[in-house]
Amino acid sequence: MSDYLKLGISSCLLGHKVRYDGQHKYDHWLVETLGKYVTYVHVCPEVECGLPVPRDAMRLVGEVENPRLLTIKDRLDHTPRMLEFCFRKLAELTDADLCGFVFKSKSPSSGMERVKVYPAKGGAGEKKGVGIFAREFMKAFPLLPVEEEGRLHDPVLRENFIERIFIMQRWNEMRRKPFSAGALVDFHTRHKLLLMAHSPQLYRAMGKLVASVKQHSPSEFAKLYLEQLMRATSHPATRAKHQNVLQHILGYFKQELTPAEKAELLELIMNYRNRLLPLIVPVTLINHYVRKYDKPYLAEQYYLQPHPLELALRNHV
Repeated sequence: MSDYLKLGISSCLLGHKVRYDGQHKYDHWLVETLGKYVTYVHVCPEVECGLPVPRDAMRLVGEVENPRLLTIKDRLDHTPRMLEFCFRKLAELTDADLCGFVFKSKSPSSGMERVKVYPAKGGAGEKKGVGIFAREFMKAFPLLPVEEEGRLHDPVLRENFIERIFIMQRWNEMRRKPFSAGALVDFHTRHKLLLMAHSPQLYRAMGKLVASVKQHSPSEFAKLYLEQLMRATSHPATRAKHQNVLQHILGYFKQELTPAEKAELLELIMNYRNRLLPLIVPVTLINHYVRKYDKPYLAEQYYLQPHPLELALRNHV
């Protein structure tokens, strides 16, 4: 997968000494755990727009929606050079086949949210801004999954983000081949239970969209489908929605499982629902039954393994 799953990332998170003070913000999990499964495309907007290391610290100043990038000490305005860099870099990244981006939190260039913006006439900053490069990136690639390294410490946000970048990887892999309605239907079918866990409403809407595939041109349909796919998976998969999917899966074994086995699996599902067990416990037993009773439809469902097991993401949600 690492040959194809390309993930953008702020350079300092990989240990590159590019910060204003000549230091880095090395993230062990991103480098040493996730790094085994992705190819990182690193970006440091401040260095790549021509600023030195070390350099004067900067902040966002002015209007929250359109702030200026000023040095704190001398109030030098680096906004034009940053925007010019964004124009060049985003054009370059268009062909990079990225599956998502991990930004550096709080950065005036790369912060994804809650970046301090200071009044032009002085005073305390408000955590309402977005770093200039992050803002332009999200405008240019509105469907790509994005996160900050700080938010990835939350197990639920981490699992959701990683799940979505692997969905994007599979989508990119399919799109490299000539478009066919059959390939799209197969892609959708294998993601059905995953979509159900995120948004039952959008899952139903996407089923209707797939049924109309022949009414659209390939490029038009791909755009419509990807928009709904990313919209659906942006909704967090809650315990209640997981419970619904797990019980739905149980229905596939009504002829095979004994009453005692059904009761055991239902107990695990309810213990998960009541926060007594992580998701990996009922999913592991279901995977066992999928293999034991040879359920090809379930075996192909990405819901049962949406990302590498070694990441252990479902051990904590």
